[in-house]
Amino acid sequence: MLVVTWATLAIYYSNLPWSALRLASAAAFAAFAIWALWISPNRRARFAFGGTFIAVVTWWILIPPSHDREWRPEVAVMPRALIEGDRVRFTGVRNFDYRSRDDFTVRYEEREVERSHLAAIDFYVSYWAEGPVGHTFLSFVFDNAPPLAVSIETRPEVGESFAPVASLFKQFELIYVVGEERDVVGVRTNHRSEAVYLYRLNTTAADARRLFDVYVERINELADRPEFYHLLSNSCTINIIRYANAAGRKGRFDIRHLLNGLIDSYLYHSGRVDTTLPFEELRRQSLINQAAQEAGDAPDFPVRIRASLPTTRSSKAEP
Repeated sequence: MLVVTWATLAIYYSNLPWSALRLASAAAFAAFAIWALWISPNRRARFAFGGTFIAVVTWWILIPPSHDREWRPEVAVMPRALIEGDRVRFTGVRNFDYRSRDDFTVRYEEREVERSHLAAIDFYVSYWAEGPVGHTFLSFVFDNAPPLAVSIETRPEVGESFAPVASLFKQFELIYVVGEERDVVGVRTNHRSEAVYLYRLNTTAADARRLFDVYVERINELADRPEFYHLLSNSCTINIIRYANAAGRKGRFDIRHLLNGLIDSYLYHSGRVDTTLPFEELRRQSLINQAAQEAGDAPDFPVRIRASLPTTRSSKAEP
């Protein structure tokens, strides 16, 4: 049943040109599979199904990702990082002016930062609805410049919106949105009505720079070679954990890496955020929506959303 379901969905979400053709092909495959595996007494029917399934898998594997599609303006420009010694210059940095979630002035900019001035990392958890699933992203905090947000997301085309099942079947390319917090955070708190929580990670400046270097490398790899987003293997929190491992994180897999709406509980109980307050109190104080809405489009948006956050302390994270 799992094999038949997967292959049926793979055909339905394939690169066939018309939705009616995809639906008819998926239905025909499912009907053939039921007949071959459960109705027909002929063993040859099972072999025929096996050959058909292998053909579907081969077809699905060969569907290529692309940078050449009609992208929504929020994801139309792939960022890139140009490294010049200690300085890293980002192109394609998003800094839109929003009037509503769908009404905005498009503006992509360049932004230069210095690795030696990277001081900390902030971890965001954003919810469309409170529950076990959300969106996570990081901001790299500098002591001589505003933070720089990096959000690992799907890259939808015009007319598309995120769909969890479709994201398992090569329906969305991957993008690392590099942007100003006034945009990447503000659009969520002020225009999409998402609940957004902000936590300062307990990490040294040296560890922060190692993770930053991993991100820079991946941003350039993705600009050179497109990849598909995958909800379970190439998505926001899974990649954050993967890159933290590459930067030296020590720890095991936790189910909250997948159920990322619970990731702040994981961060707290593994000692990766401030633990001087009870978790529920820390979480309550880490909700930044009111501060973000009061800040609006102010140039000091990053300062104002952090003004009332609980004091962070360095502590050694447990494995």
